[in-house]
Amino acid sequence: MPALSEIEFAVTMMVNAYQRWMVRCMAAAGVPAMSPLEVQVLHQVNHRGREKTLADVCLVLNIEDTHTVTYALKKLEQGGLIVSGKRGKEKTVSITREGERACLEYRRLREALLVQPVKSIGLDEAELSRLAAALRTISGNYEQAARAAAAM
Repeated sequence: MPALSEIEFAVTMMVNAYQRWMVRCMAAAGVPAMSPLEVQVLHQVNHRGREKTLADVCLVLNIEDTHTVTYALKKLEQGGLIVSGKRGKEKTVSITREGERACLEYRRLREALLVQPVKSIGLDEAELSRLAAALRTISGNYEQAARAAAAM
């Protein structure tokens, strides 16, 4: 299935470009030296302004290796971007004012540097949504194949 190979290559290129974008945009927003995972975790903690648990963050980002997220949370807390707390026996994390400020600046830069140029090339939002839905569907097949391969 050559078309699947085309998707794999396109996703590889997209992931690499997206990770470079996240890191450089966050640096331009005033928070340099963050990894792509740290940027994603910061934005997830900021999402909807509610405290999150490690499990919440891992579930939404589809990350199995919780230790990578634990390390990212630790670095974000040391940087003053998030703060930890407790909900019963569970550890929680919440965004700080500094973390929220960084996310808002990232959003402003994203709108100016990425969203506007993408709009200008004429990509239809409905078409982009269909592409996203197809990628989510295909990712389910990769998840299933990964489980099958692990069981071999």
